Amino acid sequence: MKKTLTAFICLFIFSHFVTAQKFEGLAKTPPMGWNSWNKFACNVSEKLIRETADAMVASGMKDAGYEYVVIDDCWQVGRDSLGFIIADPERFPSGIKALADYIHSKGLKFGIYSCAGEKTCGGRPASRGHEYQDALTYAKWGVDYLKYDWCNTENLNAKGAYTTMSMALKDAGRPIVFSLCEWGDNKPWLWAEKVGHLWRTTGDIYNCYDCIKDNGSWKAWGVMQIVDKQEGLRKYAGPGHWNDPDMLEVGNGMSVNEERAHFTMWAMLAAPLIAGNDLRDMSVETLGVLTNKEVIAVNQDSLGIQGWRFAAADSVETWMKPLANDEWAVVFLNRGVYPKKIVQDWKTLAVTDDFSGRRLDASVDNVFILRDLWLKKIVGNTRKPLSAVVPGHDVLCFRLTGKRVKSSK
Repeated sequence: MKKTLTAFICLFIFSHFVTAQKFEGLAKTPPMGWNSWNKFACNVSEKLIRETADAMVASGMKDAGYEYVVIDDCWQVGRDSLGFIIADPERFPSGIKALADYIHSKGLKFGIYSCAGEKTCGGRPASRGHEYQDALTYAKWGVDYLKYDWCNTENLNAKGAYTTMSMALKDAGRPIVFSLCEWGDNKPWLWAEKVGHLWRTTGDIYNCYDCIKDNGSWKAWGVMQIVDKQEGLRKYAGPGHWNDPDMLEVGNGMSVNEERAHFTMWAMLAAPLIAGNDLRDMSVETLGVLTNKEVIAVNQDSLGIQGWRFAAADSVETWMKPLANDEWAVVFLNRGVYPKKIVQDWKTLAVTDDFSGRRLDASVDNVFILRDLWLKKIVGNTRKPLSAVVPGHDVLCFRLTGKRVKSSK
């Protein structure tokens, strides 16, 4: 009898494991928000998070689509006698529940951080062995988004560890967007669609346009380095499950040209747009980049198709992204330092996206309106070739809108 009961329990647990999945219906477009790590690292507090939520609303970022305010590592200091996680009482004197309530009162959503290992990357208590306990706590607090890291995970299986937390979140009963941050080491794009809503495809981003920062045992990657690492991954992304090339460094020190290119490429990659700067102190230029609704619309397009590198010549790459209503986004990315002249004869451009089945035919019988998304104006149509200059470390970004121009033969 005991053997039979044990077998039944094991079968129940196994069947629950293999059928468990994330909350569906979330992150139908790439999540947009802010995370504390890139700018503040462990220097987080209740005051900072409240002021950031205020700034997200006051600056117009909320109106542009940003909604998640996420505390990254170092908010936690220990566990109580029953094993429940404890927030730093000095930095978060009102407690996490009160902070979440404040963010919700602003019409925003609240996110938090943990890690699959024994300790977080910042050496704080992590969730290994406490997954269900932590998930229940997050649900009670009103958490809407969980970033789940991969430090100090010796001997853990990534798919198993992330599935355990996914199951715990689902059982806790509160819909929470689940962000897998295991740096792409275990190819999460192959298995994470049923586990989470987004997964990191690379190691950490570094605040530069095209460089690598060698930290000894690990490397951080500049914007162009990360762009290159997305090659071949677009088929795994779509509504509710996104490739995540890490958070934005817009506003953290790059030139305006580089910020514009960075933001545009994340939009083309259908990447989560998670700002990582100080929202309380932004330049007009940085705010203009982060709140460009026309570029954001490319990122948030309902088709959810990730763009791809279509062509490259010298330092200039041409990127394509199919959009709803048979429209397209086309970006000319200059990876080089010096300005480059481009000429694009639209009439000879015929693009077939084998992945999505979408086709762009800008021949004489299909004339598209050409809108520059950074100038925010119509600059012509595809009846005439485009002749333009792409500044160094910058982009030209166009939306080809539906066939609304009658061709004159």
